[in-house]
Amino acid sequence: MSIYIVLTQQFNADRLRAVLGGGQAVVLHNLAIMSKDGDWILREDEEACAHVRSVLAGYGARYRFGAPLDIRWLAGGWSAHFEFVHDGLRVRTDFVTRPPRLDAGALERLWTSPSATPVPHAGPRELAEMKKTDREKDYAVIGELARLMENPADQLLYSRSARDLMLLGRQHGALVASLTAKRPVLNYVSRGREALETALDAERRKLMHANEGRLEDYMNAAGPWADAWPETQAVMAGLPLGQAHEVMADHAQTYLPFSLETTT
Repeated sequence: MSIYIVLTQQFNADRLRAVLGGGQAVVLHNLAIMSKDGDWILREDEEACAHVRSVLAGYGARYRFGAPLDIRWLAGGWSAHFEFVHDGLRVRTDFVTRPPRLDAGALERLWTSPSATPVPHAGPRELAEMKKTDREKDYAVIGELARLMENPADQLLYSRSARDLMLLGRQHGALVASLTAKRPVLNYVSRGREALETALDAERRKLMHANEGRLEDYMNAAGPWADAWPETQAVMAGLPLGQAHEVMADHAQTYLPFSLETTT
């Protein structure tokens, strides 16, 4: 069994605390064979963070550069990163409580309507939002996720295929018209394949640039923390994760703002 599945089960012992996202969720949707890292969305509470840290401590995990696994930073959109070696392989784990582009309603659905499988993971719509990154390969994944969606409105909002969108347009013309405000590219559904593909390419670039800007804002805010990281890492070296976490949180309070708003 995949270590990422095992970890998800351990994170959720006795309570739903963590939902798989990222590449591992893509694997669970049968759209990929494997993914090398694990990404989870956590409940934003102290107990969930403490439980996950305890599980990771059992594997000898250590922090990578990022925020502490602490809701003071996670609530500001930061992410926490760890790694450890398991069966001779490096395992990397990443955690957020507020994934980019998921609104409060989408987050609530993760906890009130979890997937029916034994391994909680993000559904196609939520995962498609999270995949609107600055990596071109993620847009092919979004397109395949759209084909898993049952609601025609969701398919129209997420499809990356001009052919699929034109077919949906013929079947649901009124629905297309009602959704153009949410997704302007739908204005091109009736203008032919070439025009629609051009619009889809432009939309993809716009989404990629938006995510690049978001990441740049976080990188700029984390500049002092990046400078302090080598010293912090040296202090944490050799410490059990519980103690290392205390050191990291103590140092981060000086150098890493809880949110981007606190930097302005």
